[in-house]
Amino acid sequence: MDTELLNTVKETLKKEKALLEQELSSIAAKDPRVAGDWDSKHPRVPEGNEEEAADEVEEYEERNLVEQTLETRLRDVVSALAKIANNAYGTCEKCGAQIQKERLVAVPSARTCEHCM
Repeated sequence: MDTELLNTVKETLKKEKALLEQELSSIAAKDPRVAGDWDSKHPRVPEGNEEEAADEVEEYEERNLVEQTLETRLRDVVSALAKIANNAYGTCEKCGAQIQKERLVAVPSARTCEHCM
């Protein structure tokens, strides 16, 4: 892989990592017990108002789904950055072939080639 493309992808991944961490911090907190893990912020469930409590629980469940999606994306980005650092970036995790440059430009954290998607 050429150096210019690798540097471009690396910068894109760093920016995406910062953005994902910012988004995660707005709905979750880092889990001090597990590196790289986040916990959704728990709702304040008001006493005595069942309707409001149900709304808070529903909002928490939605926030938890978003947190899981963002956390998965962040893990993929961190993994891609580690692969760049270890000169292993751009190799399909399933078949071992080189991932197409066009795919890496479109999805810098791609783990698989187009054939193994």
